[in-house]
Amino acid sequence: EGKGVDKDNKPAKADKEAIKKFCACLTSLADLYVNDAFGTCHRPHSSMVGVNVPLRAAGLLVEKELTYFNTALADPKRPYLAILEFLKTSCLCLWDKGGAKVTDKIKVIESLLDRVDEMIIGGGMCFTFLKVLHNAKIGKSLFDQEGAKIVNDLWKKAESKKVKIILPVDFVCGKEFKDETTIQTFSIKDGIPDDFIGMDIGPESIKLFAEIIAKAKTIMWNGPPGVFEFKNFGKGTTAMCQAMVDATAKGAITIVGGGDSAAAIANLKLEDKVSHVSTGGGASLELLEGKELPGVTYLTTL
Repeated sequence: EGKGVDKDNKPAKADKEAIKKFCACLTSLADLYVNDAFGTCHRPHSSMVGVNVPLRAAGLLVEKELTYFNTALADPKRPYLAILEFLKTSCLCLWDKGGAKVTDKIKVIESLLDRVDEMIIGGGMCFTFLKVLHNAKIGKSLFDQEGAKIVNDLWKKAESKKVKIILPVDFVCGKEFKDETTIQTFSIKDGIPDDFIGMDIGPESIKLFAEIIAKAKTIMWNGPPGVFEFKNFGKGTTAMCQAMVDATAKGAITIVGGGDSAAAIANLKLEDKVSHVSTGGGASLELLEGKELPGVTYLTTL
């Protein structure tokens, strides 16, 4: 922590004594500390773990977040469905580095495979699974070379845990990674041509996913299935949001975790139609990985 710039605008980092002094200043401000910033609870910053007062409590938001995540991780109603999808406009700047990588999400996948009954894998990650498991043609879509090495192990773990992994069956594709481009829909059976990029799930995948979501009693959704920031590639994300709303209306516990899926459902003004929309992207992912959050473990009472 303490990263910033000095008076000459050069990168600078506070030393241990400066951090200690800052923590002491924070501590002197009050007798009671309340942490209501769930979105930063995974970061061991001074404001999270440096206010040394006797009583350190969770605020109402943090309490609500932990209640819902505890439901999903410890005591879910079944069938329990996890939806992991990572694909967005920022993948453009990461294109040469792989964008949404399987390796970046392996801990989340492994942790959830110990808990869920079914798992939908979409977004940028699914292309690596499809190519490795089904030798699918994925065109210029995201492919994680390192992640490809662990796909079979993840699949075997899912089989051993009797967890069903569902992958998309068709995609809306563009010739370029932008909104206005040549657009076509391809089934994964026929394959994506070499000059096209998978940028959203197609109509058959939307139908398939909606049917699975409708049967679940607990649903954890993290990440949009397509580049929803582009109008031409947002239908899959809109459909996923609506499926979550419909499941909630039928009594399912629905949790939207992660900044991008939360942003997507907010854009559609549907936040109050699901059980819970998390305010923590990184914090929610670390909880799903099974990690403890420094900002939570530091509290003396929840």
